[in-house]
Amino acid sequence: EEAVPLQPLFDFFFFQSLPVSAGDHRMALPVPRYVDAGRPAAAAAVVVASVIGRKRGSFTRVIVVRASANFKQNKQQHEQQMRQGRSQDVRSACPSSPLRTVDEVASRLGREIALANLERLFRQQAAGGDRPPANGGSSDRPVRVAYQGSRGSYCQEATARAFPSSSACEVFPCAHMEEAFAVLEDRSADRAVVPAENSLDGPIDRNLDLLLRHPGIRILAELVLPVNHCLLSLPGAPRSSLRRVISHPQALSHCRRNLEALDLEVDEVWCTADAARFVAENRVADTAVIGSQMAAREFGLRILVSNFQDHHQGGNFNRFLQLGLSAGQTQEFTGGGVARKTTVAFSLEGGASDLFRAMWIFESRGVRVTRVDHRPNRAKPLRVVDRGTDGLGKATYLDYVFVLDVDGSALDAAVAAALARLEEIAVFARVLGSYASTCHSR
Repeated sequence: EEAVPLQPLFDFFFFQSLPVSAGDHRMALPVPRYVDAGRPAAAAAVVVASVIGRKRGSFTRVIVVRASANFKQNKQQHEQQMRQGRSQDVRSACPSSPLRTVDEVASRLGREIALANLERLFRQQAAGGDRPPANGGSSDRPVRVAYQGSRGSYCQEATARAFPSSSACEVFPCAHMEEAFAVLEDRSADRAVVPAENSLDGPIDRNLDLLLRHPGIRILAELVLPVNHCLLSLPGAPRSSLRRVISHPQALSHCRRNLEALDLEVDEVWCTADAARFVAENRVADTAVIGSQMAAREFGLRILVSNFQDHHQGGNFNRFLQLGLSAGQTQEFTGGGVARKTTVAFSLEGGASDLFRAMWIFESRGVRVTRVDHRPNRAKPLRVVDRGTDGLGKATYLDYVFVLDVDGSALDAAVAAALARLEEIAVFARVLGSYASTCHSR
């Protein structure tokens, strides 16, 4: 009886290098032709790789090995071979076959390669599959860094400054703000870079809310960069052909006076980076975009004017945060002056009236408070105060979570003492991060 046909080895190598796209896939690969050289009629072992949901850039592989064999047929063939004095390789009956030597080598080599790769895949699965290690990477896996926004965004620009060695990390965008936090929690990413504040327009409240809602995520570093709005257009397009300028409303507001001097139509778009890509891909010669240097590099646009923003006294800066799951594995931003900072969130029984007490806890110990913010207290949105002593009855107020930035590390004696005292007077208190702060003035 004819043996199971040999599957070419290139099938196996193709499977190993096959890129996996989004969605659910099942791929079956016949690996060696023989389960055992002494049982030529055994059905080929099949490696089934179930790629389950490529979720936010990560792959989870479940490796199942299924081997089936017709043992009765094996036994009959083996007995027949023994009676006829044949070798264990059934192809020895055809010594003139040119496939004999190739078949033997392929079978043996294919089996060894298959087993080695199966062991590697099982070890990966046992160690957490294709998810990156929580310590931010290892010698054989680059750090995976997510950033909020699209390709060509200012956040991608900040990520490139934070992780200048492109060979040591894999960078990918997150279209939605929540996604940057989700990929950290499911370990699709080791780090995430998110915008936190603009010096002219104030904080990005949504990211602060998300930080409060994800207690396992910590601030690992802070980066302050000067804003550089660039006026971008198609390469080779004459400036005289421009009819309009498009950008995000915030960027347009930063460049208002210079836009008036151009005397062009101005349109708002939701995402500056996506607008830059649209202009580049569709060869829109009559439209300029206010965007980042990264957008020009990503989409091949020409920078007509760098630092197109209006010049404000004191400058215009963006503040970015680097987030991660482990506060003990801080990857500090490089370059510039580096200081230590601690961010703490808390709520108070007396609300805003007690805020001075909380701040005094730090100031009295020589710890400078550098920033104060507040967000709605989602756990307890209303605070009822009994004012019976003055005959006014009860009063109802909105309640808040306060967020303080203070100078120094949480390991410093004065900061640690202040945090311990704050926990005593607060309804709740949580350190959001103790980290390096880097500021680039140019």
